[in-house]
Amino acid sequence: MDTLSYKTKSAKAQDIERKWYLVDASNKTLGRISTQIASILRGKHRPYYTPHVDCGDYVIIINAEKVRVTGKKLDQREHISYSGYPGGQKRRTLRHVQETFPERLIEHSVRGMLPKNKLGRAMFKKMFVYKGSEHPHGAQKPETLNFD
Repeated sequence: MDTLSYKTKSAKAQDIERKWYLVDASNKTLGRISTQIASILRGKHRPYYTPHVDCGDYVIIINAEKVRVTGKKLDQREHISYSGYPGGQKRRTLRHVQETFPERLIEHSVRGMLPKNKLGRAMFKKMFVYKGSEHPHGAQKPETLNFD
C-alpha cells in the first residue's frame, strides 16, 4: 500500500471568497451567454467546485436589451406566466418580452439552467441584470468577463 494519502477537498461555505464579474451582453447569443453565466453562478469554473455548496460568484450583466436570438425564435417562442387564478395565464412572444422587459429574458434563461431547489434560488440571487450600460455596483470593483 502506498504511504501517500490523497483526499478530495470539499468546499465549505465559510471558506469561499466570492468575486464580482461584469458581463456585457451586447451582440451575444442568449443561450451561449446564459450557459456561461450559469456556470459562474454555480461555481463550476473553480477548482474546488462542490455540488451541494453555493461556491459561485456574483455576476452583473449590462446591455440586456442588445442580446441576440438566432432563427425565428423572436416570433415563435413564447414565455408563459400564470397568476394562479382561473384565466390568469399570459403568453408573450420573445420579441414582446425583449422590447418591454429585456432583463427578464436573461433571467428566465439562466434560472432554467440552475438547480431547482433552495441552493439554486440562492445562486440566482447573485445575478444582477440591467438594461443599458449603467449599474450601481461600482463599489464592488467587478472584473470584466469577455466570453467569445
